[in-house]
Amino acid sequence: MLFGLDGVEIGLIIVFLCLFGGILSGFPVAFAIAGAGMLSFGIIAALDDAGLLVHQAIDTGSQAYNALIASGVKSETVSVFRYPDLPRIAQPVFVQGWEVALDRNISFIVNRMNERVLAGQSIETLLAVLMFVMMGITLERSRIANDLLTTMARVFGPLPGGLAVSVVVVGAFLAASTGIVGATVVTMGLLSLPTMLRNHYSPEIATGVIAASGTLGQIIPPSIVIVLLGTLAGDLYSAAQETRAVEAGCTDALTYLGTPAVVSVGTLFQAALLPGILLALLYAGYAFCYALLNPSKAPSVQMSESLSEPVTRGEAFTWFAGVPVLLIGGMLLLNSVNIIGSQSLIVDSFTDAGQTASLRTNVGAECKQSMIELHGQEAWDEAIAENEAIKEAGGVAESVKLSPEEIAELVAQKEAAAAPIGTGVAIIFLLLGLILAVARGVKPSATPAPLLIGALGIVLGLLVDILLIAPSTSSGLSLIMLAIPLAMALYGCSHAAGRLAENELIRVVFPPLVLIIAVLGSILGGITNPTPAAALGAGGAIMLAAYRKLRDEERSGKVIIYATFAIIITILMGINFDLRINIEGVGLETWIAFFVAKAAYLFALFGLLFSCWVLYAGGVLSPVVRETAKVTSMVFTILIGSQLLNLVVISFGGEHYIQQFLKSFDSEFKVFLIVMIVLFVLGFVLDFLEIIYIVIPIVGPVIYGGTFDPKWVTIMIAVNLQTSFLTPPFGFALFYLRGVAPKEVTTGHIYRGVFPFVLIQVLGLAILWFFPAIVTIVPSLIPN
Repeated sequence: MLFGLDGVEIGLIIVFLCLFGGILSGFPVAFAIAGAGMLSFGIIAALDDAGLLVHQAIDTGSQAYNALIASGVKSETVSVFRYPDLPRIAQPVFVQGWEVALDRNISFIVNRMNERVLAGQSIETLLAVLMFVMMGITLERSRIANDLLTTMARVFGPLPGGLAVSVVVVGAFLAASTGIVGATVVTMGLLSLPTMLRNHYSPEIATGVIAASGTLGQIIPPSIVIVLLGTLAGDLYSAAQETRAVEAGCTDALTYLGTPAVVSVGTLFQAALLPGILLALLYAGYAFCYALLNPSKAPSVQMSESLSEPVTRGEAFTWFAGVPVLLIGGMLLLNSVNIIGSQSLIVDSFTDAGQTASLRTNVGAECKQSMIELHGQEAWDEAIAENEAIKEAGGVAESVKLSPEEIAELVAQKEAAAAPIGTGVAIIFLLLGLILAVARGVKPSATPAPLLIGALGIVLGLLVDILLIAPSTSSGLSLIMLAIPLAMALYGCSHAAGRLAENELIRVVFPPLVLIIAVLGSILGGITNPTPAAALGAGGAIMLAAYRKLRDEERSGKVIIYATFAIIITILMGINFDLRINIEGVGLETWIAFFVAKAAYLFALFGLLFSCWVLYAGGVLSPVVRETAKVTSMVFTILIGSQLLNLVVISFGGEHYIQQFLKSFDSEFKVFLIVMIVLFVLGFVLDFLEIIYIVIPIVGPVIYGGTFDPKWVTIMIAVNLQTSFLTPPFGFALFYLRGVAPKEVTTGHIYRGVFPFVLIQVLGLAILWFFPAIVTIVPSLIPN
C-alpha cells in the first residue's frame, strides 16, 4: 500500500488533484474536465501496472464472511467500513487490467454521447436548456432589467433599504424570465451598483444583495439547474429504487413502493417555486432589517417622480385590491356551488377498468415483510381486504365498449348536471373585468363611460351564457351569441389598455409578466412539459425584444401585437373546436374554425419571422445566437467531459468505494447531511455544472435509494448548488460582479458583503430541512 492508503483512495485523490489542477490551469472548464479524466486515468493505470496501487478487498471466500452471510446479513451491505475486521485480500485496482477498463470506458462514452447528446430519451429535455438560455439572453439584450430596476426603485426607494429591496425584487423577476446568473449579476451590477453607491449605500450591502439576488435564477423556475439536475434525478431515482426493491426481495419498484418510481422536470419546477420565493423573501427581509439597524449604510431614497397620475389611498384600495378580490372571490364561490364549471359533454366510449388494490399482495415472504415494514401493517391488511373484495366480485372488471344508446344517456346526464356558466367563458370575462378595474384605478380622473360599456358587456355575456347557451350548443353558435357582449367588453378593454399603457409600472412589468405566466403556467399547471414551454418562451422573448426595438426606433410595433393576438386566437380555436384532420363528418363551422386557426397560425409565424428580422437588422439577433451557442456548447461539452471523468472513477472502483462508505452509516439523515456538507464545500471551488455531472452521479444511487421524497432531495441539492455561485474564493457571481464594479469597490467589499447571504442560504436550507412540505405541497396540489 502506497503511503498507507488503499489503492482506490489514492486513485480518488489523483482524480480530484487532476480535476482541481485542470480547473485552476486557466483552460476552459469544459475541456479541463475531460483532460483531467484522461490524465488521471493514465497516472492510475501506470501506478497500477507498476504494482504500486493495491486495493484491500473483503475475502468473500473466508469462513468469517460466509458465517456473516449465513447469519442473515445481505452481501450488498457488507463493506470494509461496516465490518473492518473481516479478512481481506490484496488485488489491483483494475481487476481485469487497465486495457479492459479503457475499452469499456471508450465504448460507454460513445454510447452515452449518443444517448445524452445526439439522440435518446433525455435529448428532448436537454433541448429546453438551449431554448431557456436563448430566452434569457434575448430578454437581457432587450434592456428589460434597465426598465425594471428604474421602476422598482421608484416603488421601493422611499422605504428603509428600498434600493436593496428593489434589487431583490428585480432579481427574482429576472430569475423567472431569464434564469441566467451571469447576465443578471452583470446587468444589475452595471445599472444598480453605481446608483446605490451614489445614494450612500455601503459597498458591502450593495454588492452582497446584487450577487445574491442574481443567483435566484438557479432555483426559481424556469431554472437551467433544475432542468439539468432533473434529467439526472429521474434516472438516478428510478434505478436506485429498482435496486432497493430487489434488495428488499421484490421484483420491481412498483410492487415494493406501490407507486411508479418517477420524477419529472415539470414536477421539480413545481417543487422549486416556493423555495425560490422563500429565498427571495429572506434576502429582502435581511436588506430591510439591515437598513433599520444601519440607516446610514442603507438609507431611504426619494427617486424622481413617476409620470403616472397620482391616486388616493381609497381609490387605490378600491380598484387595485377591493374589486379584483371581489371578482376572483366571486368566481371561486360560484365555482364551489357549481354555477361556474365545466360544460364538456365528452364521455368515454368504454367503461372504466376496475380499480385494483392499493398494493400488490401476491409476493414472496421476504417482499411481504419488507412491504409491511415500509407501508405498515394497516396498509397491508387494507390491500389484502381490497384484493379479497375484487376476487369475490369476479376479478378486476375489464373495460367494455358502450353502445350508442348508453353513450347518449351518459351525455344527457352530463348535460343535466353541467354548470350554467362555462369555466372558459368565466375566465375570459374575469380577465377582462380585472383589466377594466385596474384601468379605472390607474386613471380615475378619466371618463368612466367606455369602462362601463365594457362592464355591461361582461354582465350581458354572462347572462347570455346562462339563459341562451346550453352545453350542447355548438361552439360556432355560442360565438355568434356572445359576439355583441364580447364586442362591448373588448371596446371597454381597448380604452383600458390605452390607460394602462400610460402607467409606468404596468407598462414595464406587464409584458415580461405575461411571458413568465405563459411559460411557467404551462409547466406548473401540467399542461405541457418544459421543452414546448421553453420554445414558447424563446419565441415570446424574441417578439418582446423586437417590439421594444421598434418602440426605441419610434416605429410601429402593431405587426407584433397582431401576431400575439393571432397566437391567442389559434389557442382559442384549438380549445373550442375539434381541429383534428382525421375525423369524419366535419361541419361547416369546424371548417371555418380550421381556416381561421390556420390563418392565425400563419400570421403568428410571420410575426415571429418579422421579429427575427427586426432583431437581425438591429444587430441584436446575431450576438444572441452566438451567446446561446456558446453557453449551450459549454453545457454539453461539460456533460461529455464529466461523463468521461465519471467513467474513470467507476473503472477503478472509486464510485463503489464512496457508495460503500455512505451506506455504512445507519441513519439516512446522517448520510444526506454528509452529502450536503460535501456539496457545500465543493461549491467553494467547483461550478454547479461540475458538481451536477461529476458528484451527483456518484452519490445519487445512495441518496435517491432511500425513503426521502426525490423532489425534496433534488430541490435541497439545487439550493445547495446555488451557494456555489456565492461562496468565496471561486464564486462565479463574485467574479461577474468584480468585473463590472467601480474601482472604489474592492474584492474585500464583495466577499464581506456576500458572507451574510451565504448564511441566509444555509438558513434557507435549514428551513427546507425541517419543513419539507414547503417543497412538496405545490406538486401535491397541482396535477401532472
